[in-house]
Amino acid sequence: MRQVLVLALLLGGAGMAAAQQATDAVIPEGASGTEVTARGFGPLTEAAQEALADKAAGRVARGADWMVSAAHPLAVEAGARVLREGGNAADAMVAVQVVLGLVEPQSSGLGGGAFLVWYDAETGEVTTLDGRETAPLRATPTLFQNDEGEPLAFMEAVVGGRSVGTPGTPRLLEVAHQKWGRADWASLFEEGIRLADEGFSVSPRLAALVAAEGDALSRYPATADYFFPEGQPVAEGATLTNPAYADTLRALAEGGADAFYTGRIAQEIVDAVTGAEDNPGLLSLEDLAIYRVVERPAICVEYRAHDVCGMGPPSSGALTVGQILGMLSGHDLAGMGSDSPEAWRLIGDASRLAFADRGRYMADSDFVPMPTEGLIDPAYLSERAALLAGDDSLPEVAPGNPGWSHAMLWGQDNALELPSTSHISIVDGDGNALSMTTTIENGFGSRVMAAGFLLNNELTDFSFETHDAAGWPIANAIAPGKRPRSSMAPTIVLRDGAPVMVIGSPGGSRIIGYVARAIIAHLDWGMDIQQAVAAPNIVNRFGPMDVEPGLPAALTEGLAAMGFELNETALTSGLQGIVITPEGLEGGADPRREGIAIGG
Repeated sequence: MRQVLVLALLLGGAGMAAAQQATDAVIPEGASGTEVTARGFGPLTEAAQEALADKAAGRVARGADWMVSAAHPLAVEAGARVLREGGNAADAMVAVQVVLGLVEPQSSGLGGGAFLVWYDAETGEVTTLDGRETAPLRATPTLFQNDEGEPLAFMEAVVGGRSVGTPGTPRLLEVAHQKWGRADWASLFEEGIRLADEGFSVSPRLAALVAAEGDALSRYPATADYFFPEGQPVAEGATLTNPAYADTLRALAEGGADAFYTGRIAQEIVDAVTGAEDNPGLLSLEDLAIYRVVERPAICVEYRAHDVCGMGPPSSGALTVGQILGMLSGHDLAGMGSDSPEAWRLIGDASRLAFADRGRYMADSDFVPMPTEGLIDPAYLSERAALLAGDDSLPEVAPGNPGWSHAMLWGQDNALELPSTSHISIVDGDGNALSMTTTIENGFGSRVMAAGFLLNNELTDFSFETHDAAGWPIANAIAPGKRPRSSMAPTIVLRDGAPVMVIGSPGGSRIIGYVARAIIAHLDWGMDIQQAVAAPNIVNRFGPMDVEPGLPAALTEGLAAMGFELNETALTSGLQGIVITPEGLEGGADPRREGIAIGG
């Protein structure tokens, strides 16, 4: 017998060493995939076991033709199987998402939304699909205000039907498959159906998060029955079945997305939302029936002779990542190195400036005018970058004045966007590349369950107020049919028109900092993709510098001396990345979470 040491990730974020817990997995010589088991994940293929070992050792995963990187071994296995059998990246994504919604239900699923970035190897084009949730037609500006007109406390708004927007993920899966997929649609649900019927092993992360949730997750009967069988939180390693989810997947496999947006499943969703005790919502059958995925132009910014492309409004991800990189392009970050306080001063203050613009200008551009082109205009970014001159942190930051094609003034928005979410990166044998960030927003979303899946709390990504303190209207205020602003930043980096990096992460509004840091780590600091996703996180959004525990004292002391307020905290990114090299594909999975990368 041969021993393989597998590092099973728990909640992560307490420094790189403390973010991991060692577990043993024994692989008998010649064992079949179904005989190989890792604690907390159940039976895994040998490829998945090797991927776990690679991540534990800090090695990249390698593939000659294809690669899939996602947040749970069972989901990655499902995608890898599709690619081995001749499917492409769009096909594999469907299989991965279907399994993620079962085994990692706190982060994404059919009850949420997603943004997808696609590079087409045949045409060389980059396309983005907006599967973001929409506000109900009956939504009003005061949805998240009390009778006195004051904003609700955040969790008071989250838990229950009030926060649920129209899910977009099922329609996005169908649209992506219709545009680019080639495998039989129904076959892509087989693994999810099997796991839901036969059961899957509760992972360490899921068990820990359920136990930490307590009352919020047990507030509604369907959710409590599933996550607290016999009144106790699901235990790590326990087998969990979900017959209702299996039935929903069968309906999707047979009837396409229409089976979700009309009929029995739609009625179950509406009943769960409107019947949520103490905090009912406004979602209707009409909201579901009229939902549409929107194809939008990609947002691309040049950085180090590369084009960094991602999702535009209603996501702030590509614009804010692009602004950060654009402001840094005139600085020699490579020469400074990854442990340089000066490098992180520049990154931190560029992030603060970009977030100031994000808070004022970015929202759903179908509903409000936005200076999209002006925000990433090189001349504007050069003007903003001039503010980075000097040796100390900026004493304060304010939004800039990007070029507009029309006049409009917006107030400053401070809407919260808390960590959760998941990310999928795939490159197939034809050279197509897919980057998709997928979410139900907060961990466990609204805590309301219907038809075997959790429903999102995406509406709390809107501003709870309609005007800022100065009286200016807020661009990200709620309106019927509007999509809330997001920070999701699925990204494809190209050089000479071909993809060289596929990257993305969960993490709420910190996603932007995680993705920008990973790109800098690879392009500036020469890290391979596993090193880039595992490197320490330092994130600046609204002022304080969030830092992971365990950073070198010279770095933290240097930043403090420059005037930064440091906030040591868990920064549980979930970066999933792929790099395309002349020698083949290299994959990386964030050691702070449970994901892996498998190539072939």
